[in-house]
Amino acid sequence: MMEQKIHVYMMPGMAANSRIFKNIRLPEDRFVTHLLEWFVPERGMTLEAYACKMNEQITAKHPVLVGVSFGGMLVQEMARHMPVKKVIIISSVKRNSEMPKRLVFAKYTRLHKLLPTGLVNNLDLVAKYAFGETVAQRIDLYKEYLEVRDKYYLDWAIDQIVNWRQSECDPGIVHIHGEKDAVFPRQYIKDCIQVNNGTHTMIIHRYKWFNERLPAIILD
Repeated sequence: MMEQKIHVYMMPGMAANSRIFKNIRLPEDRFVTHLLEWFVPERGMTLEAYACKMNEQITAKHPVLVGVSFGGMLVQEMARHMPVKKVIIISSVKRNSEMPKRLVFAKYTRLHKLLPTGLVNNLDLVAKYAFGETVAQRIDLYKEYLEVRDKYYLDWAIDQIVNWRQSECDPGIVHIHGEKDAVFPRQYIKDCIQVNNGTHTMIIHRYKWFNERLPAIILD
């Protein structure tokens, strides 16, 4: 009897589209890859409600969920409401204690509410939050990958990140994190697989590392 293929659903980071996974290749004899995309949430939608809505796109039983950055936070919420084989987060956090101090400060001062997200052409602001770099550094990169610029979505996403409440996490979560991540600094991250010299955008720039190791991580 042939062994069933494992279905892997991949969620990009805040404001990014699924093209960030374009160079990720999982062996087709063992895996089926599905790419998820962000949608603009309904007014007042919680992250939990958003996760349940996203789960409607998951058709396979016991899938593997892979999430990058804010997408990593989302797949953890998704896994609360459906049986999964494994959750893998990349360049993300799995509990509040892993948040950098600037985001903790924003939570209590609500300074993030003053960000000019209405300037949908202000790619620099979105890039800084999403990728930890400025447009001037990688302008072509951001034009290709940062697609969701709806003001309500951006306000909502930043607010969900800042106010995410998770003091404990599922011990089975696999956390892959870059040594030089500028959005979620490595110094705050516990229990992860470290990618030396990896940055917050390593899913794009270090795709060979993932292609070599991700299949074994999923099957472990």
